[in-house]
This record gives sequence, C-alpha cells and structure tokens, in this order.
Amino acid sequence: MADTLRRTRVHDVEGDRSPRGGSGPVSGRRLLASLGVGLAFVAALFAADAFLPQLFDAPLPTRAQDGLTLALSVLIESLPFVALGVVLSIAIQVWVPAEVVHRLLPKREWPRRMVLAALGMLIPVCECGNVPFARGLMMRGLTPADTLGFLVAAPIVNPIVIITTHQAFGFDGGILVARILGGYGIALLIAWLYSRLPNPDGILTERFRIACDDAHDAHGSKLERSIAQFVVELRAVMPALIIGSAIAGAVQVLIPRSALVAIGSNPVLSIVAMMLLAITVAICSNVDSFFALSFASTFTTGSLVAFLLVGPIVDVKMIALMRTTFTGRAIAGIVAVVVLAAFAIGTVMNLVF
Repeated sequence: MADTLRRTRVHDVEGDRSPRGGSGPVSGRRLLASLGVGLAFVAALFAADAFLPQLFDAPLPTRAQDGLTLALSVLIESLPFVALGVVLSIAIQVWVPAEVVHRLLPKREWPRRMVLAALGMLIPVCECGNVPFARGLMMRGLTPADTLGFLVAAPIVNPIVIITTHQAFGFDGGILVARILGGYGIALLIAWLYSRLPNPDGILTERFRIACDDAHDAHGSKLERSIAQFVVELRAVMPALIIGSAIAGAVQVLIPRSALVAIGSNPVLSIVAMMLLAITVAICSNVDSFFALSFASTFTTGSLVAFLLVGPIVDVKMIALMRTTFTGRAIAGIVAVVVLAAFAIGTVMNLVF
C-alpha cells in the first residue's frame, strides 16, 4: 500500500502541508469560528434552561458540572490506552520488519481478515488505542479494508472488555455472547464491504497519506524514528480525543435522561435510544458494560446489546479519532453499517429473550 500512497499523493506539497503547520489567517478564522460555535452553544443552554426547565431533572449548573466531570473522566481514562496504542503502533512501524507482518498473516483474503479481526483478543487496548495501532498496520502495508476488520472488532473482542462484560452480565440473556459474536461479525462485514471498492485507498485522508510518506522516507536510528513517530501520532490523535470527550460531556448537559427512561420498555424505541446514547456518551469499551448494567431494569435486552455494540465502534470519540485517518464519507458508511447491524441484532435479541 505504501507505493499506492506515494502515487496518490498530490503534487502541491505546500497545499498539503498547510493544515499541519497552519497559516496565520486560516488559524485565526478557525479560532474565531470555534469561539462563535462555543458562544452559541452556551447561549442555547441558557435559553433551554430558561424557557424549557421542565425538560431537565437538574438545574443547569448541576448538569454543567456533570458534563465537565464526564468529559474529564472520558479523557483521563482514555489516555493510558491511547499511549499504549501509540507505543504498539510504533513497534509495528519501526521495530517490526514489514516482511514479518506479512509472513505471519494468511495470504488469502478471508482468512487474513478473520485473523486480523481476532487480533484484538491479544491486545488489551480499548477503541482509543486501536486507532494509532491500526495506523501502524497500514503503514506496514496492510490494506485499509483489512485494517478496518481489526479496528472495528478489537474494541469488543479484547480481553478486558470480555472480562468486564462477563462481570456485569455473566451469561444471562446471551448479552456477552451476542456482543462478542456480533462485534466480530460486524467487523468482517465492514472489511468485506470496503474491500469491494474500486479504489480502497481512497477512503484514507490526504493527511494520513502524507504521514505514511513521511514515515517511509524517515532517516536516522530506530530510536530517533520512534520518538519522531510518537510525536506525530500524539499530534494526530490527541486533538480528536479532546474534542470527542468535550462532545460527550456536552451531551450530558443537553439530553434529559428522563426522556430515555420513558421509552426504555419499547422493543424498537429502546434500541434506538440506547444506540443514540452509546454514540453520544462515549464511554470507554473497557467499562461501558457497567454503565449499561444501570439500564438493565428499564431497557430491553436487545437495546443493551445494541448499546454494547455501537458504543465501542462509532461513538463521538471514536468517530473523531477515525477522522484522523479515514475520510468523512468512509466514516459515514461505517456508522451506517454498524447502526443497521446493531439494530438487527438487538431486534433478534428482543424476539428471543
């Protein structure tokens, strides 16, 4: 894939690199736009609190404090896994020869995807650390479609998630089995769908293609390259992680929980509500099963399974992280497939249990 990325890199180098370095006027406009959005958001909060106080169970200061607490907790609990993912990514990119990676994987497409999707069972990182690790796999020549199989499955099939889900639910209601098999199946489906594209590398952002070129053109000792790549990966991942955490905290302020509980017993609406909650709350997949357990008495089994499938793959934090590597159109397709598949699995679970 490295050769393909080199061929597809645009020739206007200065235009490509400007987003990374940033120019004064462009950065200033972006800062003003961000401040405008922030002020509009704050104004909307006060307006909703003033004119629609009956929608919320707590006053605005309490909700704001809860939102800030959630945002910080999402960020803090994600940081160790991001660091671990970056370290593993560097190990793949710099220290493990590319021929070793390809020699260990099956040559045929389906067996290779199945192995990559199951690789998450050996790597104890949540969705935050899987993105930099997946970037490292692609920089070692794996196709984007094959790497997506790992990226989607790993947050669900990794050992910590399996243990915590068992601790929360045991084998009751088939939730644990449905989560593991459902996540693995969705990963293989997405990998197959994106492998059918006429230009699979077209789902990658230009910035990531440039990063691949820079990684392959890098000189110096392995230690120097490791340090340089560590900085590159953190610069790519950390802003997305902070933005995703902030959005998750904002949702805590905006969404009345009483509205969610009111529809929890409906077999269809409960699935939709829990999927929306999974996307917006953005709890780490290593602990989200305990959060879901708090809804077990009011929501259907299928809705809990849908929550446990959607959250680790396409919550706002994960979407922001994937945006560092994949185009918006590609991510929209991933979100659509995950939501539809999770809804189907949740519906079957409601019919069976």
